Order: sequence, then structure tokens, then C-alpha cells
Amino acid sequence: MSDDGFAVKLEGVTKRFGKHTAISDFDFEVPRGTICGLLGPNGSGKTTSIRMIMGILHPDEGRVSLFGSDPDVTRRTKVGYLPEERGLYKKMKVLELLTFLAEIRGVSRSEGRKRAGVWLERLGLTEWSDKRAEDLSKGMQQKVQFIGTVLHDPELLILDEPFSGLDPINQDVLEEIVRDYHAKGTTILFSTHLMHQAEKLCERVCLISNSKKVLDAELKELKAAERKGVVAVEFEGPDTWIRGPEVDHVEEVNGVLHLILRDGADHQA
Repeated sequence: MSDDGFAVKLEGVTKRFGKHTAISDFDFEVPRGTICGLLGPNGSGKTTSIRMIMGILHPDEGRVSLFGSDPDVTRRTKVGYLPEERGLYKKMKVLELLTFLAEIRGVSRSEGRKRAGVWLERLGLTEWSDKRAEDLSKGMQQKVQFIGTVLHDPELLILDEPFSGLDPINQDVLEEIVRDYHAKGTTILFSTHLMHQAEKLCERVCLISNSKKVLDAELKELKAAERKGVVAVEFEGPDTWIRGPEVDHVEEVNGVLHLILRDGADHQA
């Protein structure tokens, strides 16, 4: 399988748990070098999708590829993953823990220790290097886990609700780091249930609702359409979900729904 320009590609992916379908017939692509937001309310299927990308879960139908290849070949060295459910080896000292996390991603012990020290200094955690992870506050633990995610300098960062639980100052710090990685060409996929986070960082957004994709577009296209009173949506399924008091009428053009809004309508409604 050749690299077709996408860091992440899901084709017709479905995952069921018993009678419950967590995600259904999901097609999703993240172009290399972009920041993409995976949006949706809690329980919509975001985390399930990310876990399939990471090989924690396996799809019942469909296919997942990373950089045009079998994900099992590329995950360890090319992907940095921050799960929604945070977890550290709490009895280990912070610097030793980070050195270990770097080693299992293919970084030498000496280089991993060096990189960990640089990151601890950047995030104001140097004085905690010799403390056990369990002695850190929740916010500090989150920062340590993020450091562990990036020590091997991955080509793809997958962050599941990365801003959850962080105070505004640390949210700003993490946003700055995400922008820095994007500037040097790293592909970034992060999930969130908050649109304003996606608007601040993303070039592209994909919205999941009730286990299905309902929107997949570049953010600049959405904003341009809003200014014209038209919202264009790449859509799968009946259009009844989108009709509401702000919508004058809906037109379908080549499989894309164009929502023609009433005069004075709130595009964010």
C-alpha cells in the first residue's frame, strides 16, 4: 500500500459492542501535515474511532491505515498517543518514567533522558524530576503524560480530549506546543466536544453524532460559507437532522448539502 498523502485513513469502519453500534460506516482522512479536530458530544464515537486507529480496538468492518501502510508497522515509531483516560506508573520517579517511555519508542536511554530534561524544564517541572508520579498534582501528571507522548518526536500526534481537566494557563501552554509541532510539519488529530477549541487550532473538522459522520470539511470553507449565509455540509443520511428555525431551505449538490439560512440567522446556532 503506497503513501497517498494521508497520515490517517479510515474506510467504511464500523465497530459494535453487542447490539450497540459505537461507530458506523465511518470514512475519515487526515492529510499529512494538518491539524484535524474530531468533534462530537460524549458517547458519539470519537474515542472508539481513535482506539481503532491505535489498534486498541479492531473494527468489525472496514480498514484503517497510517501513512498508507499497515498501522501495526508504523504506530510504535511514528505515532504519539495521548489517551482520554490518563495513566502513569505512579511509583516511578518522573525522569526515570519519561526515560523509560522514550526507550520503548526506540529512543536511546541517554537521548531519552536528555529530551525528558528539556521538556521538564519547558513545562516548569524540573524540580519534580526525582519525585514519584503519584506525588504530582493531576495537572502536573497530565503534563508529564503529554511529555511521554512526544519524546520520540512522532510524525503523527493523536490526542484524545487533551485539554480536559487543564486550567486556562496550561490549556494555553498546550495549544502553543500543538502549534509548534504543526509548524514543523507534524500531523495532529485531536478529539474534543468543544467547538471553540477546534476553531482555535484546526484546519479541518469532522463531526460525529449518534455514531455517524455528519460533517467533514476545512474550517476556512465553513467560515467562508457562513459569511455568505450558506453552510455546506458533506453529509451521509437523511437531511431531517439539520432542518431548523435558522434554515430557510436545503439544497443537495453532488452529495453536499447546502443550508440556505434565513436573513439574520445565527450561523453558530
